[in-house]
Amino acid sequence: MAKLKTTAAELVAAARARIVEVETPDAIAMVEDPNVVFVDLRDVRERERSGFIPGSFHCPRGMAEFWIDPDSPYFKDIFGQEDKKFVFHCASGWRSAITTATLNDMGFEAAHLKEGFSTWAAQGGPVEKP
Repeated sequence: MAKLKTTAAELVAAARARIVEVETPDAIAMVEDPNVVFVDLRDVRERERSGFIPGSFHCPRGMAEFWIDPDSPYFKDIFGQEDKKFVFHCASGWRSAITTATLNDMGFEAAHLKEGFSTWAAQGGPVEKP
């Protein structure tokens, strides 16, 4: 295989350099805030296996750009709430960093959970099981 021009790790680093990253303890403090929407980008099997942040909205990674775009036939109303702060997350923060950077490029303001769901429970975050 030919060497890639840009590695996945480099894409993540570039995204992280230009987005808002929320540390896990700060995100845990936001769980009860009705103005914060946690958006879980993980695969449904990941959510089933390890649980999820209570009240989080599940948006498969491959649909994020389409679900936030009001001109898309796939638009989801939850993303039309202008008074909400959106915090995207995945398992380790890689997918959510790239997604958040892309959404910000589109004009959709969002942040992401820096370490992802991987440290959530260990740092005292509530977990809901399906």
